[in-house]
Amino acid sequence: MFKHALEGVFASFKTQRNLRVHGAAAVLVTAAALFFRLPPRDIALLMLVIALVISLELVNTAIEATVDLVTPEWHKLAKMAKDAAAGAVLVAAVFAVIIGLLLFYEPVLHWLGFT
Repeated sequence: MFKHALEGVFASFKTQRNLRVHGAAAVLVTAAALFFRLPPRDIALLMLVIALVISLELVNTAIEATVDLVTPEWHKLAKMAKDAAAGAVLVAAVFAVIIGLLLFYEPVLHWLGFT
């Protein structure tokens, strides 16, 4: 059960550039959260939004692969499905950045000596 899920995650990371970008960002943000000693609640919130973005990126990959399998030629409904899935990732990523800015704002200002 877990084996197939992990195979899907690893295969997606190998083939999907955007997923690797999100994964690298997740590692950097997590390291920054530890460096700035964010409270556990803030780290939990970061982990939640990271998981949301990466999960949606995996769903986006699945939808794109399925659409390509069903209809290799261009079709307006296929385009709509792919664009909507990509849009879901975009919305989650934008809100993840906003949440990150809110959580890191004060610690970064303090570290820079502005507070």
